Amino acid sequence: MLRYAIIFFIVAVIAGVLGFGGIAGAASQIAVLLFWVFVVLFVLGLVAHLFGGRGPSV
Repeated sequence: MLRYAIIFFIVAVIAGVLGFGGIAGAASQIAVLLFWVFVVLFVLGLVAHLFGGRGPSV
């Protein structure tokens, strides 16, 4: 997911340089959304790993 956020960011930068404002704005909004979804899922996974743990070994 982070890969897609980076790809959309690059598309937004290239579109902005070439003067395509609408495409650049849309791509940057998608990149920001994907980045925050990635951050939330990463934190949830980290918390689940820290508190989930394994049961006692026998």
